[in-house]
Amino acid sequence: MSEVESTTADAADLPTVVIIGRPNVGKSTLFNRIIGSQQAIVEDRPGITRDRKALEASWLEVPFLVIDTGGWMPESHGSELDAKVSKQVEEAVETADVVMFVVEASVGLTDDDMLIASWLRKSRRDVMVIANKADNDRRETDRWEFLSLGLGDPIPVSALHGRRAGDLLDEVIARFPEEARAHRDIDPHAPVEPDDDVDAPRIAIVGRPNVGKSTLFNKLVGEDRAVVHDMAGTTRDAIDTLVETEDGPMVFVDTAGMRRKGKIDDSAEYYSMVRALRAIDDSDVALLVIDGTEGVTAQDQRLAERVDASGCPILIVLNKWELVSADDRIEVMAELHRKLAFVGDAPILKISALSGKNVGRLLPHLRESIAQYHTRVPTRDINKIISAAQQRQPGPKGAKVLYAVQGATDPPTFTLFVNREIPATYMRYLERVIREEFGLGSTAIKMRVRKKS
Repeated sequence: MSEVESTTADAADLPTVVIIGRPNVGKSTLFNRIIGSQQAIVEDRPGITRDRKALEASWLEVPFLVIDTGGWMPESHGSELDAKVSKQVEEAVETADVVMFVVEASVGLTDDDMLIASWLRKSRRDVMVIANKADNDRRETDRWEFLSLGLGDPIPVSALHGRRAGDLLDEVIARFPEEARAHRDIDPHAPVEPDDDVDAPRIAIVGRPNVGKSTLFNKLVGEDRAVVHDMAGTTRDAIDTLVETEDGPMVFVDTAGMRRKGKIDDSAEYYSMVRALRAIDDSDVALLVIDGTEGVTAQDQRLAERVDASGCPILIVLNKWELVSADDRIEVMAELHRKLAFVGDAPILKISALSGKNVGRLLPHLRESIAQYHTRVPTRDINKIISAAQQRQPGPKGAKVLYAVQGATDPPTFTLFVNREIPATYMRYLERVIREEFGLGSTAIKMRVRKKS
C-alpha cells in the first residue's frame, strides 16, 4: 500500500473509495494504512477529522482515489458543526465507487451504526462493512453481529496493526470496473507520458484561526470542500485540492489556523500546526490571510516571518474588508506596512472571501509570484548585471564580486565568489539590483558568498 505520486490516469478517471462511519471508529487510521503514511491526524477521541481529505493510493499496481471523512452523525444528535461535517460525508458518498463503512468490532453494533446503514442502503452505492479493531481471532468472530445491517458480510481488519489490510484491499479492487483494474497491465517498454499534475504549483492558505481561510479555499476551488464554521480550530488537516484554472492546474492547500505554541493545549491542534508548517515548506506561494477587522496581530507577524523564512513568495490577503469602515481602513493599511515591512513589496489584496469580491484578482498575482519563484537566470546575464552594479558603486575597501552563478530556483539562489568579505549593506545593494533587473518582485532571494582562494 502506498501513496501514488503520479499515475497513468488522471485523478478524475480513478475509481473512488470513500471511508465513512460514526466518530472515532478508526477511519483516519485506516486511511493512513491505505495511503502508507501518516497523512491524516489520528487521536483516540471523536471529532478530530472534519474535512474531506483525498489522496491517490495503489494496490497491486491498480491506482485509486481514497477519501477520508469526518464522523457522520444523525441531524438530531449533533451540533451545527456536526451537521456540516455530516453533509461533507454525504457529498463524498455521492461520488464513491466503493464505500468503506467502518464499524467497531470491539464495541459492537450501535444505534448510530444502524442509522448510517439505513441511509447507505438507500444510496445504492457499493458498500463494504469494515469491522475495525479486530486485533485478534476472538475479535474477528465479533464481526458477525454486523450482518444485521443488511450490507453483506463484514470484513475484519485492524487498521492500527495492519491485520488483514491486504485482504481488504484485494476485495476493494475486485469491486472496481474492469477498465480500472486494467491499469495493472503496464507495458514496461511503452513511452512514459508526461504527467501535468506533477508540476502543478502549490498554494498554501495560512493564517490564524477563524480568519476565513476555509471560506477562501472553498471559493477558490469552487465547492464546499472544507468545513466552514465560526468556531476557531475547525480545520485540522492540511487539505489539498487540484484546480484547473485559466493559467493551468494549481493545488490549493487549506491549512489549520496557527496559534502561539504557548496557547496550544491540545495534541490534535499541535499536529495540525505541524502539518500547516509542512504545507508552507512544500508550497510555491503562501497566501497569508489576515482578518481586516482586527488588523495585523503579533501572531500574524510571526506567521509572516515563518513564511518568509521558508523562502516561498507571500501574498497578503486582507479578508472581511467590506466590514472595515472607511476611517479604519487607512489605519489598518498603515499598521500593516509598519508591522510587515520585512516582507518587502509583497502584494496586498483586499477581499471578501464570503461574497467572493476581489477573489478573482488573486490568480494574476499568483501567476506572477510562481513565475518569479521558478526564475532561472543565465550565468552570463547575472555576471553582466553585477559587473555593471559594481562599476556604478564599487564595493567598500576593495571588496569585489569576481563572478556569480545561480545555483538553484524555488527560490532563486545566487552564489557570489568574492575576493574578501562583503559588508551586509553592499549585499543588500546587490540583492536589490538583481531583484529589479530580473523582475523578481516580492519573491525571496537567497544570496550565498564564497571567498575565492
